[in-house]
Amino acid sequence: MLLDHNGQERWSARDLQILMGYEQWRQFDDVVQRARTAINSSGLDDRDHFAGARKVISGTGRWGKQPVADYRLTRFGAYHVALAGDSRKPEVAAAMTYFAVKTREAELAQAPAPDVSSPEGILALAQQYVVAAQELVSTKKELAVAKPKAGKWDAFCDSDKLIDMNAAASALSDVTGGLGRTKFMELLREEHVRFLQVQNPRLPYESHKAALRAKVKLVETPTGWVEQTFLTPRGLDWLADRLGANMLPLV
Repeated sequence: MLLDHNGQERWSARDLQILMGYEQWRQFDDVVQRARTAINSSGLDDRDHFAGARKVISGTGRWGKQPVADYRLTRFGAYHVALAGDSRKPEVAAAMTYFAVKTREAELAQAPAPDVSSPEGILALAQQYVVAAQELVSTKKELAVAKPKAGKWDAFCDSDKLIDMNAAASALSDVTGGLGRTKFMELLREEHVRFLQVQNPRLPYESHKAALRAKVKLVETPTGWVEQTFLTPRGLDWLADRLGANMLPLV
């Protein structure tokens, strides 16, 4: 965390990239863009929390230094970047917990302090601590539940760590009964789980994309290149819960 010239907290996206375990800026910039989209989707303006900036790093430039693109984030913006990260990474899970705890601490700090000169004030302070502790425990439990089990779906992932619908059907064979892609997609439609639709094929996909559950990429077929929907490990976790397949797959 840095302080700007007004004494306000600011966070460097380049610093967060390292702390959150991302080796390439290109991958982390995708996380930043997802965070900005999430903020805009909530009715706020991401420009209030993400400011373009430059950072000088060691490189091949003059005097061994190289200016690179960066963002200056508010605490709220940095929190959303943590939420948009890959929660399978221990560093990202730690960032999520950190911002959740610090946000709660800030909320408590803004509340008027009880008057501890009386038994009633001491009791009120103790109750505040109990509430804060309960919320912290609840937050950690929610993060643990939301975090996909590391390696759970690795056997079904391609080289891009994505899962096509055939592989997803195999992974969830305890509820699909070994259905192929076509039958599997029919099952999803029966369960009102839609990734694409005829009227506006982007809408369902965009909602799953924003939740980091699915991606669309170009796939080569005998008739040319076509767009195909793939699930992320987080998406397959979500789908398993949605369909009631809560056990680990038998590979």
